[in-house]
Order: sequence, then C-alpha cells, then structure tokens
Amino acid sequence: MHKDSRQQVWKMFDRISPTYDKVNRILSLGQDHRWRKKAAAELPPRPHLEILDLATGTGDQMLAICQQNVAVHRLVGIDLAEEMMSIGRKKFDQTSFKSRVEFLRADAEKLPFKNESFDAATFSFGIRNVQSPPQSLKEIYRTLKPSGRAIILEFAMPPAWIRPFFLFYLRSILPKLGAVFSKDLEAYRYLNRTIESFPSGSAFCDWMRQAGFVNVREKRLNFGSVALYIGEKR
Repeated sequence: MHKDSRQQVWKMFDRISPTYDKVNRILSLGQDHRWRKKAAAELPPRPHLEILDLATGTGDQMLAICQQNVAVHRLVGIDLAEEMMSIGRKKFDQTSFKSRVEFLRADAEKLPFKNESFDAATFSFGIRNVQSPPQSLKEIYRTLKPSGRAIILEFAMPPAWIRPFFLFYLRSILPKLGAVFSKDLEAYRYLNRTIESFPSGSAFCDWMRQAGFVNVREKRLNFGSVALYIGEKR
C-alpha cells in the first residue's frame, strides 16, 4: 500500500473503534495482551518513569504498562484517532492509574514534546501506519532522555517453515473474520496488506540504528509473526 494512503488512516481506526478491542482479542486468539506485557517488561529499570506511548489507540499498551510497573510516574498516550482514545480514557476512569495518565491527539512524526522528555517510548502495532517510520523513529530518539529506551512491537513476517500458514490466515481468514465483527472488510484488508509489505527483522533494526539508537535488538514472539524491537539512546 502506498504511503500516501496512510495519511488518513486514523479515520479508519475511528470508524472501527467500537469493535476494535473485541476484534483484536479474536484475531490474535487472545494473545495480544501477552505481547503487550512482553513490551512493558522491557521498560528501563528507573524510578519515576516518564513514558510516551505512540499510536496508543484504546490504551491497551498503557494499561499493560501500569499494571506491570509500579515505577510509572507519568504516562502520555498519543494518537490521531480521537474516538479510539475516548475508549481508552474510559478504561482508565475505572482504575487507580487515572491521575498518572494523559491522552493527547498528536502526530507520531511531529511529536509536540521538548527534547529529552521521556525515559521510554512504546509503539505497539502502529509504526507501520505512519507515512514515514524513519521520521517517527528520529522523533522518538529526540524526545528520549539519555539512555532512554524505545520499545516497538509490530507484526513481522515469520520464518519460511510457517510462512505459508501465516499468509493464508492473513489473506483469507483475518479480513473475513474482521469484517464479520466490525462490518468493515476494507479495514482488515488494509491490516493484512500493511503487515506483508512492512520491513521487519534486520531491515527495521537498520532503521532504528539510522535514527541514532544503539544496542538495538529484536525478540520474536508468536512463532516469529510478532517482533519486539528495543533500542537505546546514547
């Protein structure tokens, strides 16, 4: 999919927001919470953590962070999809974490924060939706404090032995299941097209290094179909 088609992708997410969480649980076979917990476990071991969550959507990654890390002092979630964030705000209204959390409409390629504002940044299943992932990575680097950490969770192409099964699910089953529950076939066709075309593995790690990150590493989850990328600011 051409990058220009990503300009208004937030409108698609607003459109499917009422069923988004439910469909995620179904399509991931209930594994998406586990993946988000794995990402939260990579936060740097510092007290009073200030964290930025990009493409926060309905706030599931933020919730995983708060439930797993008592050192969170401030957690800012950004997204362009206001309807998605509205659902996220309601989730936190019912928790003890509410005072530590803020939702803000902002662009992942033009972060409205000063240099060295955060100890860590998380970006779960969203960086493939921005027009320029390298630009977004540079912005994350800019807003991290020295030795701050970027933690990026994204779908990836799995090893050759399982790839035919993965592609069959991605192309033939996932769009139809998504359409049944969301009534929006195009949204889930978009999902499978972007997963297939997005750089993963060493190619994505190279993007992180080009943005300035060091100690870049990758961990594979779910038979290699989900990648967790970690990099640190000098």
